[in-house]
Formats: sequence, structure tokens, C-alpha cells
Amino acid sequence: MSGKNVREGFVMNSHKTYTAEELRYLRMLARQYPTVQAAGTEIINLRAILNLPKGCEHFISDVHGEHEAFLHILNSCSGVVREKLDEMFSNSIPHAALDELATLIYYPQEKFEQIKAGIDDLDEWYRITLHRLVEVCRVMSAQYSRSRVRKALPPDLAYILEELLHTDSADPDKRDYYENIIAAIIETEQAPDLVTALCETIKRMAVDHLHIVGDIFDRGPRADIIMDSLMDYHSVDIQWGNHDILWMGAASGSRTLVATVLANSIHYNNLEVVETGYGISLRPLSVFANETYQNCDVSRFRVKLTEGEDAVSEKDKLLSARMHKAITVILFKLEGQKILRHPEYGMDDRLLLDKIDYENRCITIGDVTWPLEDTDLPTVDPADPYTLSAEEERVIAQLTESFRRSEKLQRHVRFLYSKGSLYKIYNGNLLFHGCIPLTESGEFMPFDWLGYHWEGRSFLDFADRSARQAYYYRPGSKERMLGMDFLWFLWAGRNSPIFGRDRMTTFERRLIADEAAWAEPKNAYYRLYNDPAVCSAILKEFGLEGEHCHIINGHVPVKAGKGESPIKGGGKLIVIDGGFCKAYQPTSGIAGYTLICDSYAYRIVAHQPFAGREHALRENFDITSTSEVFERLERRQKVSDTDNGRQLQMQIEDLMKLLAAYKAGAVMEDHTKHR
Repeated sequence: MSGKNVREGFVMNSHKTYTAEELRYLRMLARQYPTVQAAGTEIINLRAILNLPKGCEHFISDVHGEHEAFLHILNSCSGVVREKLDEMFSNSIPHAALDELATLIYYPQEKFEQIKAGIDDLDEWYRITLHRLVEVCRVMSAQYSRSRVRKALPPDLAYILEELLHTDSADPDKRDYYENIIAAIIETEQAPDLVTALCETIKRMAVDHLHIVGDIFDRGPRADIIMDSLMDYHSVDIQWGNHDILWMGAASGSRTLVATVLANSIHYNNLEVVETGYGISLRPLSVFANETYQNCDVSRFRVKLTEGEDAVSEKDKLLSARMHKAITVILFKLEGQKILRHPEYGMDDRLLLDKIDYENRCITIGDVTWPLEDTDLPTVDPADPYTLSAEEERVIAQLTESFRRSEKLQRHVRFLYSKGSLYKIYNGNLLFHGCIPLTESGEFMPFDWLGYHWEGRSFLDFADRSARQAYYYRPGSKERMLGMDFLWFLWAGRNSPIFGRDRMTTFERRLIADEAAWAEPKNAYYRLYNDPAVCSAILKEFGLEGEHCHIINGHVPVKAGKGESPIKGGGKLIVIDGGFCKAYQPTSGIAGYTLICDSYAYRIVAHQPFAGREHALRENFDITSTSEVFERLERRQKVSDTDNGRQLQMQIEDLMKLLAAYKAGAVMEDHTKHR
């Protein structure tokens, strides 16, 4: 064979020697690009994409189940949509009309129903609104390729929308064509669908990628609604927060974390997500609590009722307190069992049930003896305090099975595992929810467990793998049990990277009145992250160096009302937990930080409390937000500057190799596949 030899699994030609492995890969690639023309066309396409502007990244953290505020922030893209409207129309459209247009984009179907009931000439409203929405959509989509925009459009309306977006209505030769398309849309009664499609496309084009930096779950009423919206979002990643880990563990079958979810939910009177959202019945617990704790003191377990306290009967308050006490005692026992099973956690000092002095109604923790407000624990055997009673075993087994059988919860947790991780490195930024555990001297805290040494990145990698064991290994297997125990450590363990404290003092808060006993000292990370050198050392540990690399995390509310800045470490670290959760807003002074990174700059956005979806629809009310640019880029960033761009460049290099193989005859074209 002239110019080419085939021997012992590789091909030689005048240009290149191909190994069997290279040929196998190139032939697989050739199935997708079977001709020189197909490969060349894709190279041209990818090179063009590399020179487009970098897409906008949107960072949100610590949503805590506040679904209405979250969805508004998501719909408004943290003010990006309104900024664009002001930029385009502030000199031509009255302010009130801009407010209404913004609300329409945020909530197209609901707002349209309100609008059409109050206007006389609906066709004229369609005509004006479609013109405006098309113009906004055209501007928002300008930074993307036509192919990318086409994929974002609803398939059944894509042709019409493409014609509108790519026809210049100001061109005299195209004006009649454009106006007749609008007229036909209105005449054929497709305008409502087109309005909705344009609004959704505008929001889709405003943000290229969404980062959720932990804590979707907790105090707010409907974390399940947030999860549904994230599952429908076009591009998202999630860094697990401690409250996410809690629900992941409960869904995996951890009795301890099921008990924790329920104790927290009952304590904060937040059972809507459990019962309505996930369809989990609490009847086994209520029956058990009413029988077992009927004659017990439950005053320390009264439920927090921040809203509508007068609407809750005393009977219901009493039942909730009994349920709270019943599940909390079960929790204390199960936590003790975990600590006893895992001496490597170094948490023996948190074994407290066996330290209770019932006669003197006190407990000694460390060197301090504290009086106890409640020692009325009928299911606790002082001689064997960490063993569940037969009734407690039955109740927690039933509740755990309910969590495991909730189809909606399981679907959401699968999504958390598939789109989530303990940390993420993305476009030069390190994203995680809590902390990188540090010693007081600023070194990475060592974890010497079971003959292995972990610290820094290696510990987070180990923790991520262990968290996945809890869900993916066979139920009942040793690996799954270890994984579920480790999820509890991540939730409440000493210096866990997503808890970040020395101890969780739930026992003290429930049974000791003196708040001095409630202290939960933070890891040194939260003091040292003000030092740029510490932040740089953490970034370097994760392979990040350079002027525009950052740590982005949440978890600890920023006390903005007291002048605290979310920007730490000389601009190297940004904390974006500002208080989505209403319970934290008195501490933070605002209602949440979000972060925007576009092709020009990084911006931190501070949000004021949200008055609610109905108020927003009725009054065209937007969240009051303040945006601050804290870092400008020297030049506008392109796709080629991103992680995705580097992947695209690798694809181009592979396609160039395929072209060379085609030309050399090492791989043969298949024109039958390209017809």
C-alpha cells in the first residue's frame, strides 16, 4: 500500500504515525463528523463561538426555602433585566410603563391575565408590547450565536421568533414584512403564546449560567418549589449547603437526619414543605407524642410562631410541642449512637444524655455544671440512654420510610447529586458553601481518620465521595451506612467544611436556659479569611492563581446593617449570604446578596426584603436592589477565556486531527451519513 503501512495495530503515513488507541478515538469522532466538510464546518462554528463575549454568571446562596423571593430574583436576574430596560427605554417609555413591562417579563402569564382585563384595545397592546419585547430579546441575545438562540426558543414558535429577531424593523425594505408578521400573529391569536415565549427567552438570554452556593432548604416554606424551578433551569450547578446535606441524608434513609429535618421543621413551624411539598405524613409521630408526652413538661419545646400566632389554637401548640420534644429526644439518642460508632469524629464530649444528673437537675459539660430546665424524659433509660425504646424504633422507622418513598423528594435529591458537589472550580473561581477548615495558625486543619490523613482539598474530595456513598450504594450495605453517618458529620460534625463550627448546641438550647451554654465557636477560617494571603493560599490549594481568582461562599450572614462588607480578603473572597431567610434579616439588615459576573466586571448586588409575589404583580413592585462593581476586567472577556472555551479549543484540536487523518487516508470519509 503506497505511502502507508498497517502493522501491529498502528498506521504509518508520510505525515503521522497513529496508534491503535488514536485511530479508535478518531473513528468514533468520525461517526459524528463523517466528512471533511462536516468536520471543517464544526471547526468554523467553534472558532466563531470562542470569539463571542463571555456569558453572564449569576451567583445565589442561602435561599432557605424562601421561594417567592428566590423566584423573583431568578426572574429579574438580580436586576439585570430591569437595567437593560432602563438603558433601552428610559427616554422613550414612562416609568410606570417600564415597571409594568418588567413585571410582565418576570411573570408573563400571571401579569398578562391582569393586563388584558383592564385594557380596551388588546390588539394595540399586543402590537406595542411585541415590538418592545422583540427589541429587548434581540439586544439580550446579541452576544450568543444564532444556533444557541435557536435552541433556547420553544420549538413550535422558533420559526416565527427567529424571523422577528433577525429582521430589522427599521429597514424600510423590511418594515412592511415585519409589521405583517406582527399583524398575522395577532390575527391568528398566537400573540399570548408569543408574549410568554419572548419573556422567557429574555430571561434565558440574560443569564448564561446559574450557581447556587448552598442552602436551598431550611426555614422558608417551600424549598420544593425552588427545586422544581432549578430542575427546569437551562444551566445550573449547586454547591451543597449544610441544610441541603440534611435533606439529602434524610432521603438516603438516615434516621438521624430524618429526625433532624423534623425537629427543625417543627421547631420553626415549617411543616408545609414536609407535608404539602413532599407528602410525608407525620401521624405516627403525633400519635406517639400525644401518648408518651401527655403528662410531661414541654415548655422548652414550644414552637416558634413568627406569623399568625393568634390563628393557632392552644391545643395545636401543645401537640406541636409534644411532637417537637418526642423527635428531639429520638435525635439525641441517634446522634449519640453515631458518635459512639465513630471515635474518629473526635466528638465524645458531645455525648450528653449520659451526663444528666436527674436528682440535682443539672449537667456537667466540660468543666462547667449547668442547671437543666427539663429532665422529664420518659423514654430515656439513665442506665442505657442512647437506646431507642420499641415505640421510638417503630416511629422513626415509619418516618424514614416515608422520606424514602416520597417520589418528589427522591427526584429532587437525585438532581442535587447530579448537579451538585461540595465545591466547584469554575472560570477561575472557587465556590463552596461553608469553609475550608483551618487551624488557628492558618494551616489546613488535618483530619486523621482510619489510617488516612486528609486536609485542604483532599479532605473536601474525600467528603464529596463519602456523601455520594450514602445515596448510590446498595441499601443496607456497609458503604451506604458509612456514607449516611458521614452526611451527619457534614451537618453537625466538629469543623465540618459545610458546618464550620466546633459544636452544634441543640441539646443546650433545648434544655439549658443560660445562653452562655449555647455558644457555637466558628472555625478559624471565618476570622482568617480577611487576610488576602490566607485567601491566596486556599485558592492555590485548588489550583487557582491570578488577579481575578476568587473564593465565593455563603453560610454565615453578612451583618450589612452594622456596616460589614461581603467582600473579604482584599477582594479575594465574596460572601453572598445576606439574608434571604426572613428569620435572619434582623441580623443581616438586608434580604440577600447575589453576585453577577459578566464579560466586563464583577458586581455584588444587595437586595431589600420582598413584599411577596401578589404584591409584585398587583403593584408592579420590584425588589429594591443596590449594585456595586467591585472589580473590573482589563478587557472584555470572551468565551475563549472561560473553562468552556478551553473545552471548545480542545474539541477544535481534535477535529483538526480528524481532518488530517481524513486527508492522510488513515480514516475514511463516509458520505452516506452526511446526505
